Amino acid sequence: MAGIYIHIPFCKQACHYCDFHFSTSLKNKDSFIIALKKEIELQKDYLIKTDTPSLNKKNDEIINTIYFGGGTPSLLSQSDLMTIFHELNKYYNISPSAEITLEANPDDLTSKKIKELFDTPVNRLSIGIQSFYDEDLKLMNRAHNSQEALRSVKASQDKGFENITIDLIYSIPSLTNEKWIHNLHTAFNLEVKHISSYCLTVEPKTALEYLVKTGKIKNVEEEKSVEHFEIMLSEMRKNNFIQYEISNFCKENFYSKHNSNYWLKENYIGFGPSAHSYNGSSRQFNISNNILYIQSLENKKLPFEQEILTASQLYNEYVLTSIRTMWGTDLNYIETCFGLDYFLYCMNEAKKFIASGEIIQKENKLFLTDKGKLFADKIAAALFHINYKKTSVNK
Repeated sequence: MAGIYIHIPFCKQACHYCDFHFSTSLKNKDSFIIALKKEIELQKDYLIKTDTPSLNKKNDEIINTIYFGGGTPSLLSQSDLMTIFHELNKYYNISPSAEITLEANPDDLTSKKIKELFDTPVNRLSIGIQSFYDEDLKLMNRAHNSQEALRSVKASQDKGFENITIDLIYSIPSLTNEKWIHNLHTAFNLEVKHISSYCLTVEPKTALEYLVKTGKIKNVEEEKSVEHFEIMLSEMRKNNFIQYEISNFCKENFYSKHNSNYWLKENYIGFGPSAHSYNGSSRQFNISNNILYIQSLENKKLPFEQEILTASQLYNEYVLTSIRTMWGTDLNYIETCFGLDYFLYCMNEAKKFIASGEIIQKENKLFLTDKGKLFADKIAAALFHINYKKTSVNK
């Protein structure tokens, strides 16, 4: 099984906290679609496992997930989406039961838009709510308001979308504990099947960083972040949401298959500016520039850099992703795939976190405790092997 990620690099306006690649100008959208189609064609052999791929053969991997991220994919028209699906179907064996997700902003999800999306192969919506309070949305420079947030979910459900995930952000300076609980319960009452919840982070070179530095917005408080995280864990459990990854919660059988591809080290290919791909031994990442991306593909050149991953990097990436999930870090897998030295190294480094109650070991797997989840990145880094070079993955 494998996944496809498609990065749509356009937004109506820039959210203050966002450091993903996007443009607020749509003037190159049509040229981008043409370039995207060309990239899909030129990359058709990326996941093929044979050494001598045929000119006409479809990819031999079954595609079980497609994810439209961004940016704001809901800015695409129905025609744009169907054009992309047509091109994907030329070169990939897409499972009839594939999970096909599209990220959408609430203000884009009019009744007409929802109907158009329902009439495409898209079967899962990821709606960027972030908060149900207008003051929080204004602080983050979101394009929608709280009423649009509620309406977008209900209207999508009424149309027939059963698989809906929403994003929520905590530790917003204007978000009290009481308001955070209200946000969570509003989501529960909407009966969505999946919630992704992230701590507001002040990323370099964002509008939020500037606003914090100039004192126009209060900085994120670590104590508030911890309180909100602990409240989230408690309320999710009370409402029967499974925490299958630190920031992701779902009802039974509604985990994100696409994001789980990343965490479980499945192969995936990314299309569009800034998109990443992984085939088990190497990673490649596209240029983060719309104009250069389009120009390159007009000349039938693939605008990416490639990195062949060392054993240490592969081990470290496995630890980084697996330790965050309910499936844990499998010590047997480490010994089988990387050797006894890596197994012993991991166990030795994990001992202090087991002693401190931040990691527990069950049936030769390592899992973060609730205490450990607060320090997941620090713990993962401590388990890393030498010569680690961090790389990111698609959303």
